[in-house]
Amino acid sequence: MAKDLRIVFMGTPDFAVPSLKILVENGYNVVGVITAPDKPAGRGRKLQSSPVKQYAEEAGLNILQPTNLKNEEFQSELRNLEVDLQIVVAFRMLPESVWDMPKIGTFNLHGSLLPDYRGAAPINWAIINGEKVTGVTTFFLKHEIDTGDVLFQQEEPIHEEDTVGDVYYRLMQIGGDLVLKTVQKIEEGDYTTQPQVIKGEPKHAPKIFKETCKVDFNQDTETVYNFIRGLSPYPAAWTEIQGKTYKLFKVGKVYNQEIEANEDGFATDNKKYFYIKTNDGFIEVKEWQMQGKKRMPIDAFLLGSKF
Repeated sequence: MAKDLRIVFMGTPDFAVPSLKILVENGYNVVGVITAPDKPAGRGRKLQSSPVKQYAEEAGLNILQPTNLKNEEFQSELRNLEVDLQIVVAFRMLPESVWDMPKIGTFNLHGSLLPDYRGAAPINWAIINGEKVTGVTTFFLKHEIDTGDVLFQQEEPIHEEDTVGDVYYRLMQIGGDLVLKTVQKIEEGDYTTQPQVIKGEPKHAPKIFKETCKVDFNQDTETVYNFIRGLSPYPAAWTEIQGKTYKLFKVGKVYNQEIEANEDGFATDNKKYFYIKTNDGFIEVKEWQMQGKKRMPIDAFLLGSKF
């Protein structure tokens, strides 16, 4: 049975799809889906729809793809939808004229336990910093990014061998559940909000750029290990060995004092293993990708390439 709330959903990547899907499957009245314009992709540069648009088309939803959120024609179209509630999951910054439009307001799903890890890359930085727990948060939007009053949170453990891809997938699923819970509670009027209070040193999650993904092996093994898995599989940590660039995906920690690194800072039998020296041990490469080649396990790589 359709719910009374008139909802507009805003999102673009696959992370947002479970949140939209669970609302549709639970009968909520999603009167509009706002997502990024189609973009050329692949070798043929064919226009490709976002994952959110692909699902919205399958579900027969009303889709809007504005290039400029401040455009008056777009905002007029949005006003005509007479929206009660807007939900934002992995979308771009909204002007106040958009997020302040609905009667109830606009809430966002963020991939951390706010106020920790405000910013563009919360899942990456939680792993890079060696956190053992992260989670998702729903909060009402206000002027400053990621600072609005918190509605609900759900914790999720970070396991020792988790990559950002592993945690991203789990938060994507529990995020959908939390969005549904948040909408249900708003519909029932059964919620309170809590202001964000930073205790101690703030933890930030700034955007990650390719040049900052280069590994510094002059750090301790644990720090390097967390850095690599916090960037795997995307955008991927990288290093240069004998003049060639390698992206690192799966790695391990080795503290064997009997291993000796060569002058280039690595040790290998050219058959099964490849270790890179840190300041207190080694990083064991399990899976990597040489520039211009396919991603592969280290033993498969060493079958065709020798150092």
